[in-house]
Amino acid sequence: MGEEWLRSYARLALRVDRLAGGPNTSGLTLVYRGPDEWREEVEREEPVSPGRLVEDADRLLDDPPFEPARAAYLAGQVRALRAVAHRSGGAGPPLPEYVRECLGIEPDWVPESVFEAAHEELDAALPPVPGSLAERMAAWRAAHRLEPIDRLPELVGLAVAETRARTSRIVPLPEREVVGCRLVSGVPFHAAGAHEGGLTSTIHVNRELPFNLADLLYVVAHEGHPGHIAESLLKEIHLADRPEQRVRFLLSPQGVISEGLGLAAEELVFPGDEAREWLARHVLDGDRNVGDLATIHRAMNVMWGVWPNATLMAAEGRPEKEIVGYLSRWTLYGEEESAAAIPLIAVPGGNPYLFAYYHGWRLVRGWLDAPDRRERARRLLTEQLLPADLAA
Repeated sequence: MGEEWLRSYARLALRVDRLAGGPNTSGLTLVYRGPDEWREEVEREEPVSPGRLVEDADRLLDDPPFEPARAAYLAGQVRALRAVAHRSGGAGPPLPEYVRECLGIEPDWVPESVFEAAHEELDAALPPVPGSLAERMAAWRAAHRLEPIDRLPELVGLAVAETRARTSRIVPLPEREVVGCRLVSGVPFHAAGAHEGGLTSTIHVNRELPFNLADLLYVVAHEGHPGHIAESLLKEIHLADRPEQRVRFLLSPQGVISEGLGLAAEELVFPGDEAREWLARHVLDGDRNVGDLATIHRAMNVMWGVWPNATLMAAEGRPEKEIVGYLSRWTLYGEEESAAAIPLIAVPGGNPYLFAYYHGWRLVRGWLDAPDRRERARRLLTEQLLPADLAA
């Protein structure tokens, strides 16, 4: 019975992804490494209607034939698929309810007082140069901009070696793992870590955007180890008897855990001032004039909370000019950069995935703040956990 349930689950994910437009438009970000015949079966058939897919999801939710923790995890994934299918039929719920169904979290408005406190921390942490806080943040990025960017793969390689070594103190990693770096163009992201199966992964970096060397470990830890690549690799190893790990998609409760872990990754393996010291020795030629890097990156994580607020504003129909002003005020980006983000925010019905970053980080960071921190980090990397497990 369990095998048939998992086969139906995989086909549901493939069908929903196909219905919603494929991997570049559905928002699922489906990564499928299940049996080829299941994928080929879905590709050959006529597209299934949204209503039928909702019904299929409801049947899977009736009684998952697994032990309680695994059944709860899979039910959260299926509810996300059902929500996407429902929205694809043009009858999706308002954004807050859609976030609850897809991500398994409460889409709370982040109070501006939280951002004000982050700005105060930045003011003290950035190097003391003239200008407004936004101008000082821009100057900090510019001061450490990598030129030419073609040097980046070599530097990412150094950072990967260090982050892997530190992550292996939490949980052993395969010795023959290979993580490359590829500079890409025409992509909508700054960086993305992709586990390609087996022991091979790649960190893709947008060569068309400036790269701040002070963020090297922040980016590599997030996308690589102990972030996305490490999580994907280790769960396929530790959960090899669970075929659902080969049918993964980010628009789900699991995505919240992944993004929260990604934002907490640098702090997890470079506590205190260790990231700044490593960068000074290995990348910045002894230059330690990057400010209080740990505080800067923590404040940057807090400011991820601006994006879900802006998404709620867009879903309420607030004017674009107001949203751009809100982004500029609290993210400290210029109006041109904020305006360029509007297509990401103002998708029809609202973009639920923007809630995964700040809310996931808040959950993960709070959960790791315990005497058994390393054991909890190991569990994040090797077990099927839900946001509700971290909030308990």
